[in-house]
Amino acid sequence: MGATMTLEQLVVLNAIVEQGTFRGAAERLNKAQSAISHMLKKLEDELGFTVLSRENYRPELTEKGEVYYRHSRRVLQGVQDLKSIARTLTSEQEAEVALTVTATFPFSPVLALIGELTSVFPATHIRLSRDNMGGSVEKLLADEVQIAISTLDGVPLDRVEALPLAPVTILPVAHPDFPAARDGKFNSDAEMQTHIQVVVSDSGSANKQSRGLLPGGLRWTVSDFDTKKDILLANMGWGGMPRHMIQRELDRGDLVRLNVEGYPPVQAEHFAMRRRDVAAGTVARAIWNRLKDLNNGTRIPV
Repeated sequence: MGATMTLEQLVVLNAIVEQGTFRGAAERLNKAQSAISHMLKKLEDELGFTVLSRENYRPELTEKGEVYYRHSRRVLQGVQDLKSIARTLTSEQEAEVALTVTATFPFSPVLALIGELTSVFPATHIRLSRDNMGGSVEKLLADEVQIAISTLDGVPLDRVEALPLAPVTILPVAHPDFPAARDGKFNSDAEMQTHIQVVVSDSGSANKQSRGLLPGGLRWTVSDFDTKKDILLANMGWGGMPRHMIQRELDRGDLVRLNVEGYPPVQAEHFAMRRRDVAAGTVARAIWNRLKDLNNGTRIPV
């Protein structure tokens, strides 16, 4: 059995199967029918088995031919994928742009912005991720993402360009039946140490505890704010939550604000960031400029 089969032979086989006849394949590929028959015969000679039975009017895949055809389809699709990648790499569009958004910042404005740009830059693969605390900045500094949205805590401003986006209000909240929530009472830090504080862990390598942790108190640590909210709604602890994540629960009375001595409401300014020493590609630059437009126009609702 030879091993000199060509891509053109696979294209011919695919055309015969899809068109159902040698004549249809010839018309589709703009070749003589005799050339189609010759190329298929040559392929079968090289393989050492019959791919298409010619006993009936319409050629039919043999058992071995069926297996071979399925794999050939994958090869042809792979070739198309390679051509698409090549077109992307030779154009001004980046093959991929990665963004990370810290978990406290609302995702919807970012998704709306990306959605507007995907029609302009369809060949670029957008990779979005969510991170907690230092995780977003860590990815940016490690060149794993081109743009990060986070607070400036721990950010080396000599290495990073920062664009202010919006403040996010963090409120201490709990279930209305939580002991510290009753009658809107004032709670000292000493009193709150007897209650479980639910905190979100850092997704960065430092793996720090959530900011705003009251020292010396009981606590549970979770990986994300959705889990944290579920625990608070179950009346199993208290903690700080971004207001935009719990506004509906506050309006319905499912969660209430707490009055805690060492944990007042905080407005955390969030920024879009990119590295100063890395040249931005066309798509990353377009995303950055759209973030500027959002900031210069109506502030992002949080």
